[in-house]
Amino acid sequence: MVTSENKVQKQELIPKKERLWVIVAIILVALIMLWEVKGLLQLSLATLHSRQFEHTFKGFGSNARIALFFVLAYYVLLRVIRLPMLKGQAKVKKWLSTLLRFARRWHTPVAIIGIAFIILHTVAVFMHGFKFDFNNISGLLSLLVLLPVPISGLFRYQRMDRKWHLRSGVTFAVLFLIHSFL
Repeated sequence: MVTSENKVQKQELIPKKERLWVIVAIILVALIMLWEVKGLLQLSLATLHSRQFEHTFKGFGSNARIALFFVLAYYVLLRVIRLPMLKGQAKVKKWLSTLLRFARRWHTPVAIIGIAFIILHTVAVFMHGFKFDFNNISGLLSLLVLLPVPISGLFRYQRMDRKWHLRSGVTFAVLFLIHSFL
């Protein structure tokens, strides 16, 4: 006889099919962070305030931007595949669904790596010297809005987020793009 207790299974924090790549991304992020922070801490004060160091922290930001575009591709493809103008376009929808599966599979690991580059970018900017200008303030606002995104992503796995992951993620993306391009 099957009881209701047997039917209720403990839901994992991260689904089993994604767990391997999330763990690999976390290990990769830990190694990148240790390596880069070690390198940043060994720099002299003259180097920290040079033009060359500006290229270093802008490089971290560029890598984060590339990761963000990949992470956002999942939502864009999800919207595009639902467009009414694609009705009857079986080949296009099949191609888009293949891209959508690929983007969904790598959404979380790439987001973890992107957050690591954002943290490195922030640390390097503060080491270079923080100034109260539009670029730095927009970056700080983006960082503050980013904080709930991974937490709501964990709730998303358990279907408890009520679209907070999407809303906070889109808000972060808008602020991030303003910071990046203005």
